[in-house]
Amino acid sequence: MPISNVGLQILPFSKEKDTYGLVDEAIKVIQESGVKYEVTALETILEGELDVLLDVVKKTVYATVEAGADEVAAEVKIHFRPQGTSIEEKVGKYRK
Repeated sequence: MPISNVGLQILPFSKEKDTYGLVDEAIKVIQESGVKYEVTALETILEGELDVLLDVVKKTVYATVEAGADEVAAEVKIHFRPQGTSIEEKVGKYRK
């Protein structure tokens, strides 16, 4: 299967829970998934097989609610190319 990239921004809403703490729960799911990822200031980029990545996205939404979010919005961006793609090809030249 070709390698894809998914950009995920989790936007939890809660009257009682800390937003960053809820986002941390989503990132924890990503860390435990075993997929390659990079956390940035506004989103987390995942790399792997598309079906696997979409399953991880779903799990982050559920985990955020289980952690106390009243509701969750998620912005998901997908880059799929039959030959595959990578985080490195997109941003490698900008790294020091």
